[in-house]
Amino acid sequence: MSYNIHRGGIIQNKQPLSQTAKGIQLAKADIVGIQETRSPRGDTLKDLAKLLGWNHDEGSSIVTRYEIVEHFKNGKGYKGGIKVKLPSGKHAYVFNLHLPSHPYQPYQLLGIRPGWHKHTNNITFIKTEAETIEWAQKARGKDVAKLLKKIKSLPVQEAPVFVVGDFNEPSHLDWTEAAAKAGRHPIKVAYPTSTEMAKAGFSDSYRTIYPDEMKNPGITWSPAYKVGDPRTHHDRIDFVYFKGKGLELKEVKILGENKENADLVVSPYPSDHRAVVGTFTLK
Repeated sequence: MSYNIHRGGIIQNKQPLSQTAKGIQLAKADIVGIQETRSPRGDTLKDLAKLLGWNHDEGSSIVTRYEIVEHFKNGKGYKGGIKVKLPSGKHAYVFNLHLPSHPYQPYQLLGIRPGWHKHTNNITFIKTEAETIEWAQKARGKDVAKLLKKIKSLPVQEAPVFVVGDFNEPSHLDWTEAAAKAGRHPIKVAYPTSTEMAKAGFSDSYRTIYPDEMKNPGITWSPAYKVGDPRTHHDRIDFVYFKGKGLELKEVKILGENKENADLVVSPYPSDHRAVVGTFTLK
């Protein structure tokens, strides 16, 4: 599961942290990459793990019911990862990302200054796909390259590997010619992060189950804004990527604020991101 809990999970709508834990329990998740664990009261990762009765890794901001047998150092946007021991005795690797949010290319393309980030007034507006790719690479390319280099160095290349996170970048599988023609997105863009993940052998769990981007947009950003709000652009920026021998994806669900926008509902909803959870079996 990938879950941006929004400022420690206790700020949005003044919800208690137990409301975030409730969402994770409803999703029946076993491993969760958490983003935004920091709140004005401090880091809430340990408290969330305690509510769940789970293990946690502060370096990667991952909570899990499984035993953590190895830790991997974190970077800036590449938060790090863990190796877990599954009930079968096999192992899996999980990496968690929270990539830089600024500059955000959809805002650059649409001329949006959202005002919620101290840097958003200093934004360069752009028009073309080439400019979009260039800015996205400058914002997140180094973090993604660092992650993929680490994954390439893993001792067992056929082992299950999951990469989850708030990527703060849309997918090339969503910003298609069809989506641009329909007016959902301003132009078609082959976003570099999702493209590099695909080149590295990873599958996007949501698009694996729901390949039609027009029928199933899978919006995760943001339930905090109404449709058509000029201050933002609704999109899918939270992902669960996977690869590995014998790994089979069974289903994907979105956790959110109502039945119209999510498969699993927690009300009131405690975050400004919807969460994504994939269910897998391992032969």
